[in-house]
Amino acid sequence: MTTTRRTQQERRDQAEAALLAAAAELVVEQGVRSLTLARVGQRAGYSRGIVTHHFGGKQALVERLARATQAGFVPGLDDLPPGLDRLLRLIDGYLGELARLGVFNQAFLLLWAEAATQPDLAPIFRERDDAFRADLRIDIEAGIAAGVIDPGLRPDDVAIAIVGQLRGIALQRLLDPQGVDVEQVRRSVAGYWRRALAPA
Repeated sequence: MTTTRRTQQERRDQAEAALLAAAAELVVEQGVRSLTLARVGQRAGYSRGIVTHHFGGKQALVERLARATQAGFVPGLDDLPPGLDRLLRLIDGYLGELARLGVFNQAFLLLWAEAATQPDLAPIFRERDDAFRADLRIDIEAGIAAGVIDPGLRPDDVAIAIVGQLRGIALQRLLDPQGVDVEQVRRSVAGYWRRALAPA
């Protein structure tokens, strides 16, 4: 039986994935203050030197973790054109993913909440929120141009409200999994936004 040797890039990608998973687990279990390069390396089965080699320092590790945890949170949207349909699918998909709140998503929410009081985290999560709102604005503006979203609405305001609602529901789910019926909420929220955005 022949085994295929992994390339250096494959080994690098595998190590980075293991380190990010270890970092996410530590954040979920013990908070961001527990996150040290040595502990991440130990949890992942690597040396601290490997963590330093991949990320340089804790700040870069947290930045990479923030990007990794948010990337592709709602699958299946890339092929949809901007507009109301994609916006509503994003809202519905985001809430659907909360039913399966994995360690990466939990880590993102905990880091996001902590960014309000941590000066080193705040710029990272401001950037992530800016990018999220920018994506939403594209859909809102396309919906206005297509005549299916009220032209009197300000895209910036709507984007802020949607991010606030989604992140707020996510944090409630994280804090009280039994008290937040995601499927029930999911049934009403997309319908709420469809009505709220409809032209007068």
